[in-house]
Amino acid sequence: MNIEEFRNYCLSKKGVTEGFPFNETTIVFKVGGKMFALANIEDFEKINLKCKPNIALELREKYEAVKEGYHMNKKHWNTVYVNKDASHELLKKWIDWSYELVFSSLSAKTKAELIIK
Repeated sequence: MNIEEFRNYCLSKKGVTEGFPFNETTIVFKVGGKMFALANIEDFEKINLKCKPNIALELREKYEAVKEGYHMNKKHWNTVYVNKDASHELLKKWIDWSYELVFSSLSAKTKAELIIK
């Protein structure tokens, strides 16, 4: 997966916005104003994805590509190295999980507004 594939996949999800709230090189994807994915656009070797804590631990044990979230809450975030042992299909699956985890935490009103857009 390259940065454009990552960006396009994240933006294909309902209600997703992108921005650069931290600096000019870290792209952040949000749904309902909450982050679910981020990456460095200049050095696209890893992405940060939100994950349920128990699953985050399992993924770190099973895949060399998955580490504790870099500069993130290590309980809820994983850093995934995109060119290690994670296939494109797995990366997409983990992006889906991250998006769904954040989307499910939104209020019913916000969810309804995002679905209508």
